[in-house]
Amino acid sequence: MQLPPSAGRLHALPVSRLPAATLHWLRGALGARGGAPGRFAHPPNAPTASAAFAGTFTEAFTGAQPFTGAQPFAGAYADPISAYIYDLDVAAGNAARLKAALPPWAAIFYAVKANGYPPVLDALATGHGHGHGAQQAHSAQHTGTTGHNLPTGQGVDGFEVASSHEIQLALDSTQRIGRPARIVVSGPGKSVPLLATLVEAARAGAEVTVNVESPGELRRLNHVAGRAGRRIPVTLRVNPSRVALAGSLRMGGVASAFGIPEADVPDVLAVARSLPWVDVAGFHVHAVSGNLDAAAHLDYVRWCLGYAAATAAAHGVDLRVVDVGGGLGVPFEPDRRGERPFDLDAFAAGLRATPVPAGVRVLFEPGRWLVADCGAYAAEVTDVKHAHGTDFVVLRGGIHHFQLPTSWEIVHNFGVVAVDDWPYDFPRPGVAGRPVTVVGELCTPEDTLARDITVDAVRAGDIVVFPMAGAYGYEFAMQGFLGHPPPVRVAVSRDSGGGFTHVHTGSTHHTGSTRHGPAHGGSTYTVSSTHTSSTSTGSAHTSSTHTSSTHTGGSHSTWTTRRDERT
Repeated sequence: MQLPPSAGRLHALPVSRLPAATLHWLRGALGARGGAPGRFAHPPNAPTASAAFAGTFTEAFTGAQPFTGAQPFAGAYADPISAYIYDLDVAAGNAARLKAALPPWAAIFYAVKANGYPPVLDALATGHGHGHGAQQAHSAQHTGTTGHNLPTGQGVDGFEVASSHEIQLALDSTQRIGRPARIVVSGPGKSVPLLATLVEAARAGAEVTVNVESPGELRRLNHVAGRAGRRIPVTLRVNPSRVALAGSLRMGGVASAFGIPEADVPDVLAVARSLPWVDVAGFHVHAVSGNLDAAAHLDYVRWCLGYAAATAAAHGVDLRVVDVGGGLGVPFEPDRRGERPFDLDAFAAGLRATPVPAGVRVLFEPGRWLVADCGAYAAEVTDVKHAHGTDFVVLRGGIHHFQLPTSWEIVHNFGVVAVDDWPYDFPRPGVAGRPVTVVGELCTPEDTLARDITVDAVRAGDIVVFPMAGAYGYEFAMQGFLGHPPPVRVAVSRDSGGGFTHVHTGSTHHTGSTRHGPAHGGSTYTVSSTHTSSTSTGSAHTSSTHTSSTHTGGSHSTWTTRRDERT
């Protein structure tokens, strides 16, 4: 694990570039500790904090709805803020826009690994948030491209999953929204129990396709499917001999654990033909992640189609599915590296001009493109200190909450939300007008989120906000180390008046999965939990060790915590 790169001359983001939904939630959460809206402005004695900075922040809340669900606070002894805040309308708008742009022969299977929070899954599946603002949500990563008319209700076609836990998340979401379950299963090490779970899902009515990665996996699946008496459609995941794509991660065209080397595909097809309980429906290629070059990605999809058609014809495969994976990138570093959004319109126009064999469905498995800009990670500053020429900003959080900058070695810029309230009788540490390194609370120097980013001002008690944290944030973090509580997860949605409505808060203390309470309409999000859990929606808050309760308005539901070995 490496530290994030130095930011050089990069300046922290102004509050005007932070997500409005996040600012809305912070206003309510901080207000619950007894503050007033004016408390967010920088103090008069902070000479480097501009009046425009404070004014922009105040304006962001004009017309916002009152906060209706929050963590419990108790003045100076309240837990410092640490949270992921998701704007469901941004996620839904991304799904609707992608669906509207792609040709009719394309199907979107969202990669659940990017963000498995149930309210986000539901928003992606339906193509609208719980409020009324999906068509008005303009995501930052797509700024500058021609818009599409976004009909609500046009969300993703299914889910791409890689574990029994993710299978259950997908099944639960489709059940809540009343749609048939359609899932594609990926991953290089599918065990017999995992394969048994997906075969059982298929027996229960789910449409299941398995992206098979090896001859051994083919045989394991055939064994499990045969015992269940259920023939399972598969695609062979191909590791191409050459991939002309750039991205943050490469899984094709190189030696890797993923897929079947292109030269070995004929032999593996021969194995598949000898197995009666697997049905080869086509081929799967997922070569890179985080590609921003739309023209190169179009060429890649066309190569996948040509390869699949030629290989199917040569080996007698009834070609029905070509899965081209994900890999659509988002600009994490637009200021430092000049990254620009993936040109969806050019990509979609090229796809519409691309011939596809009759009866073939082309699957796309986007993850971060759909959800990166729907979420932000916000953490309270617990300390500011100076050591050997460096100013350190210490957060209630770190890589056990948000590991992306360290793992991907990117400069993930942040903004500072100033909070005037300081409930202590000792001096408040801070720094103004200098570069800072943002670190977490873990006992390792690797717990570093950003280096050498210049701030106007930051003090203990302020909030540091990392936008573009909706993908590979909560799920990707190393939450078990030291046992600090994980961050709260919050979903908000726009209302018809232009403000925001709090939809759902999910929280689990210490290590384990989250039990999610209901959102609007009384749908209950139930996910296994192994430790104390606490959920609040509306004004009620409940917590317990062995049971979990949720409230929505006057409704109340309780269930007993269960241990699910599949997760």
